[in-house]
Amino acid sequence: DVQLQASGGGSVLSGGSLRLFCAASGFTFGSGAMSWARRAPGKGPEWVSLVRGGDGKEYYVDSVKGRFAISGDNAKNSLYLEMHTLRPDDSAVYYCATDQERIWPTGETIVVQTPVGLVGYWGRGTQVTVSS
Repeated sequence: DVQLQASGGGSVLSGGSLRLFCAASGFTFGSGAMSWARRAPGKGPEWVSLVRGGDGKEYYVDSVKGRFAISGDNAKNSLYLEMHTLRPDDSAVYYCATDQERIWPTGETIVVQTPVGLVGYWGRGTQVTVSS
């Protein structure tokens, strides 16, 4: 059973910080890209950040540059997202995603475009709520 379990969300005031954590099981990150995506109520899924497994290069959507930091631990098959200076428009359900299309669960995967290709996520995600 392939799973991506995101956790660490919560409710914070504007300007606050959170650290999200993603545990992958049933597959290994390897040299693939791992990503965070989010979906706010009434909006489509949005790619947030990505780290390439091969060279560790990081990518961020413009709205989070300088505030968020992505990191991965291949040995632990884990992905993290440090979020600082949070704003109300960061409120969303956050998901971790993988570019390993061969493992995407059929009929359950939400596919998101990133600067380096497509990533897919599934499951419940973790809720981040930022209030002003």
